[in-house]
Amino acid sequence: MSKSWRPATQLVHGGTTRSQHAETSEAIFLTQGFVYESSEAAEARFKGETDGFIYARYGSPTNDMFERRMCLLEGAEEGRAMASGMAAVAAAILCQVKAGDHIVAARALFGSCRYIVETLAPKYGVECTLVDGRDLANWEKAIQKNTKVFFLESPTNPTLEVVDIAGVARLANQIGAKVVVDNVFATPMFQKPLELGAHVVVYSATKHIDGQGRCLGGIVLSDKQWIEESLQDYFRHTGPAMSPFNAWTLLKGIETLPLRVRQQTENAARVADFLASHPKVERVIYPGRKDHPQADIVAKQMSGGSTLVCLHLKGGKEAAFTFQNSLEIVEISNNLGDAKSLITHPGTTTHKNLTDEARAELGISPGTIRFSAGIEDGDDLLADFAQALDKVKA
Repeated sequence: MSKSWRPATQLVHGGTTRSQHAETSEAIFLTQGFVYESSEAAEARFKGETDGFIYARYGSPTNDMFERRMCLLEGAEEGRAMASGMAAVAAAILCQVKAGDHIVAARALFGSCRYIVETLAPKYGVECTLVDGRDLANWEKAIQKNTKVFFLESPTNPTLEVVDIAGVARLANQIGAKVVVDNVFATPMFQKPLELGAHVVVYSATKHIDGQGRCLGGIVLSDKQWIEESLQDYFRHTGPAMSPFNAWTLLKGIETLPLRVRQQTENAARVADFLASHPKVERVIYPGRKDHPQADIVAKQMSGGSTLVCLHLKGGKEAAFTFQNSLEIVEISNNLGDAKSLITHPGTTTHKNLTDEARAELGISPGTIRFSAGIEDGDDLLADFAQALDKVKA
């Protein structure tokens, strides 16, 4: 029955397993291991002949509930909860490549994601080609005989570029490669990469899924065969497992995900429209606006805008810092997807390790700012932006 429920219902009730005490809220199983009725039962469990948990590094009842609830929301057959979003990204990519293989990735990636494909993977003999992901021709040109994985974010961090996921998936299917999509900025409420043809979806659950700045978490979602054949052994033996306490916290956060994302998106859209006409703002990029560079792709693959806004202030770094320091409601933080509105200067935080040339290539200028809308009153946010911009020298 749960598969027919709409998302808001799935996120409150989906995947719930109750103990013998019939608790209302999901239980936290803070245990490292599990006991067996007999030696024969332990042997059968380790052979996979009977269902059940073996060790918390492999899975636990609380983690299992979180995984199943995310699978329902995403439309995936299986998922594995990870300790952080970067643990999920690393696992999703590295579990399916070996020395001599090749990765094609969009160049517009979060700094740590670029490190995985551009620095870490090559240390172990896996080649990587970074492309401008906005043009499908670039993906096609980068294909080699040994290409195994395509990796992308859409919308991207922080400039909110959009990649044609269905188009990239078609190219991957022609050569038997897998498409891994980081779907954090769209959230599972507004974009379903698996429905668009992607093979693997990853999330930093630290962001919108928790949404209240409490804990780290990540998840990898795909079909049952890929999880079992590609990810499972990597997951069991390298130990990126999520804490059951964090899984429980995320279960509580996910119950209100539709409500929070709806309010955040409404606030982000209002802020984007306000900034677009302000004389001290050079440019605004927001997937919900008609002037987005890939508005046609946004309309095709996203059912809503985003909780993020990218703005470029006139006056460079000095103007950006003055603006951020003058905000009274919006907090300066490199996190995003929180109930609190947050803002950051990518050039000196999330993307500081890139070269000046690489940042310029991605469209990150000294005046670039990333805004993550919270659930505050929208009028208060607009007033806060207005008074902060007044303090910026023209």
